[in-house]
Amino acid sequence: MDTATHVVMGVALAGLSTIDPAVTSMYPAVVTTVMIGSQIPDIDTVLKLRNNAVYIKHHRGITHSIPFTILWPILLTIVMMMVFHVDAPLHLWLWAQIAVFLHVFVDIFNSYGTQALRPLTKKWIQIGIINTFDLFIFVTHIIAIFLWYIGFNPVYTFGSLYLILIVYYIIRRILQQTIKKNVLMRIPKDETVIKTFVAPTIKFFEWRIAVQTDKYDYIGRSYKGSVHFSDRFVNKELPDRTIMQYAKHDKNLRAFLNFSSIYRYTVKETNTGYELRFIDLRYLKDGHYSFVAILSLDNSYHVTHSYTGWVFSESKLQKKLEKGKL
Repeated sequence: MDTATHVVMGVALAGLSTIDPAVTSMYPAVVTTVMIGSQIPDIDTVLKLRNNAVYIKHHRGITHSIPFTILWPILLTIVMMMVFHVDAPLHLWLWAQIAVFLHVFVDIFNSYGTQALRPLTKKWIQIGIINTFDLFIFVTHIIAIFLWYIGFNPVYTFGSLYLILIVYYIIRRILQQTIKKNVLMRIPKDETVIKTFVAPTIKFFEWRIAVQTDKYDYIGRSYKGSVHFSDRFVNKELPDRTIMQYAKHDKNLRAFLNFSSIYRYTVKETNTGYELRFIDLRYLKDGHYSFVAILSLDNSYHVTHSYTGWVFSESKLQKKLEKGKL
């Protein structure tokens, strides 16, 4: 989820924590703990300062893994004990653990997903039923927080909120599976489906669709259950061995291939050599595929510069190229 949603979830936990009698004597410590705990798995966002390749490869990786889901609450409890001199560390740890676990748990429902089961497996868990920012989830939290502020019982208020959200998540899952069935019905019967991607947008009834078969990649949208394919590309192997022999070692391309599951590529000659562009087909918006990896190679196929990340228009990508930010 986005930062704002994790913040309001932290506030909701601060309200719900009043159900614990031990919290009364150390409430400032608990509030601070759950607010930090609701954010701390995303500390890997600082990797953006290094480069996009490192960020894409590691974001929601080890910091959302089983060891760190256990470690973060312990570290928070130790720090808060020193700062606030609490007399019930077990209860403080419990609320820290709930905050961290909730953060990791809700992230697996995004299409981006997390490596929440690492080190058992490095597989990305991407249930893909909730957009990174979900208006319903955010607004219902704001309403519950406001009700708490004007005097409503926090336990009943936030308990009711979580029950509503459980129903909401179930509805979203049913919608996704219904759309997936409709999508598969649109695929010709002589094609074998390899991958199916059905992910939400910020609009409740609009979903992004990408399907890979043994022959084609289909890209489209679902509106209120109906399926519309806007693009179809021939499913082809990676570029010839000569180019990939050099390109496959590039850190930006490796990060892209690690993250992207359905993509196409283009190769074109330039004045100085070749341009190799990989395009993630899952992120089509307003006629533009926003997540790309692009490599420039000289006439000997050596990579001279490269880039991977989200670029929301071709003009912005060209500006980055012109400024030499690759």
